[in-house]
Amino acid sequence: MNAELRALLECYRGVVTRTEACQVVPPWTLESARRAGELRRLLPGVYADTALADETRTRREAALRYIDGRGALSHTTALDVWRLHESEPAEPIHVTVPVDVRLRPGRLVVVHRRAGFKIGPPHVVAREGLPVTRLERSLVDAWPLLPEADRCASMIRAVNDRLTTPERLAEALALAPRFADRAACHGLLDRLVSGCRSVLEVWGHDHVFTGSDLPPFQRQVRVQVGGRTYYLDVYAEAQRVDFELDGAASHGSPAQRDADLRRDALLATAGILVVRFSHQRLRNDTAAVRREIRAILETR
Repeated sequence: MNAELRALLECYRGVVTRTEACQVVPPWTLESARRAGELRRLLPGVYADTALADETRTRREAALRYIDGRGALSHTTALDVWRLHESEPAEPIHVTVPVDVRLRPGRLVVVHRRAGFKIGPPHVVAREGLPVTRLERSLVDAWPLLPEADRCASMIRAVNDRLTTPERLAEALALAPRFADRAACHGLLDRLVSGCRSVLEVWGHDHVFTGSDLPPFQRQVRVQVGGRTYYLDVYAEAQRVDFELDGAASHGSPAQRDADLRRDALLATAGILVVRFSHQRLRNDTAAVRREIRAILETR
């Protein structure tokens, strides 16, 4: 490859626009590098070092160079930058721009136009040095694009990691246009507001700890015992019973099991009975679990 063109690519993280290249080398040098397989045209007027062209970082950079400051990474691409979703290698780069920006779509990039969208806070923030849409809007926009199994997990993780709150997510949903499965997104936010903090807790809320035959429960109740702070998954305050929902991938190691036993014993000193249900029992033996819950509460 031409030495000046190579230096330009190194300066711009493996991506260069035709305008930038032609300020340094003649147009035929750029075309020669493309024909030789040294450069790959990713978007109109945007080229990448072929050795780097399939990397997510390079594809993001190409999309940003293409929109040239007129938009930001959004949807699932923004979630990847926020580290709440891992994009597939062939997944297109999503960007959002104002409605008056006209860009030709390409195989690499999906352009979303939003009325009232402005390049700057609060609509756009910097994350890892990249312009991305605000986290709450990114999560809402990405909902219909994510695999169903990943939708809840992304929002729950964002809340658990204290990157956002259920209330801010609800505000973002209210401002977003209608999309497929919006009701399910709204339902998840209701569960998060009520205190659910895992996919299993959401499922338990809807299928186990519900119904007129059970009392109202509190979720993620903060208690302090023996100088330690604990959060109770599902708490029946009147009966002082804490129902813990043990996920399929957690509480399996001897060390974790020992920690659970010590926690349960300490809570018992405060008069709180801890009852644990495994992921398998909650999912596969729901009716029996509900009977046990009623029986335990009746004895208390």
